[in-house]
Amino acid sequence: MASLKELATREMKLAPGHRACAGCIPALIFHQVLRSAPGHVVASCATGCIEVVTTIYPYTAWNIPFIHNAFENSAATISGIEAAYQSLKRQGKINKEIKFIAFGGDGGTYDIGLQALSGAMERGHDMLYVCYDNEAYMNTGIQRSSATPFAADTKTAPVGKVWKGKKQYPKNLTEIIIAHNVAYAAQATPSHWRDLNKKVEKALSIEGPAFMNILAPCPPGWRFPSDMGLEMAKLAVETCFWPLYEFENGKRKLTFKPKEKFPISEWTKHQGRFRHLHQEENKHLLEAAQQEVDRRWEQLLGLCGETT
Repeated sequence: MASLKELATREMKLAPGHRACAGCIPALIFHQVLRSAPGHVVASCATGCIEVVTTIYPYTAWNIPFIHNAFENSAATISGIEAAYQSLKRQGKINKEIKFIAFGGDGGTYDIGLQALSGAMERGHDMLYVCYDNEAYMNTGIQRSSATPFAADTKTAPVGKVWKGKKQYPKNLTEIIIAHNVAYAAQATPSHWRDLNKKVEKALSIEGPAFMNILAPCPPGWRFPSDMGLEMAKLAVETCFWPLYEFENGKRKLTFKPKEKFPISEWTKHQGRFRHLHQEENKHLLEAAQQEVDRRWEQLLGLCGETT
């Protein structure tokens, strides 16, 4: 595992000076992931926030080989590149070690890109897929995705007289990918940077398909002050809305267990998209959200062989 000093002195594979929003957590995630990946790296990135802010023609913030994909095929593209690399190695035409990372937001991963991701995982490519989950289609105006939390206010699931935000609970994508019997899968957040670093290093060291789902708080989409992104990530973990765990060798393991499990209201109260949940007439919605978080947490504890 790389030390903090070593990570800080590694070459920046994503340069500063891009056009991300103030307080952009996805940009921080990309820095953390790429700093945790030593040596040669090839990356693909689906259409989305990070692709747009880092590659506005004629400029690029990428200091490594990078390919922009359509919304749906980041996993398909990087799996094709990895397959070509393996062929060239067998032919003796290339001898350097290269790691392959596909990036996509929740729209390009949970929804539009799920078919390509599933195919790449099932075929067993030696690659890492990283989902930066900001819980909506932020780049195109904050529309709901299947990662959007229950009762969150978005442009396509608004708070109004008939309903108060999104009606459905978020898809558990990490468990869907685990069902593919992948080499490695994990959830992480940039607030717990050492945990994230360890997981990236492990994902890239294991031969075969790996997946990381990283929560990426979005100031304009979630509607919180731009300096609170890491706090939002931390509270998501401490309320158990976003558990930190990994899957390896057929077993799940918690990598962080809060000493005190905070109520979900400690997370939602800072976000404008949940403002309505803290009104008395919507108290039942907040209670329903809490019950679902508790249910999923208890289920995960059981799968990890843990107790409350």
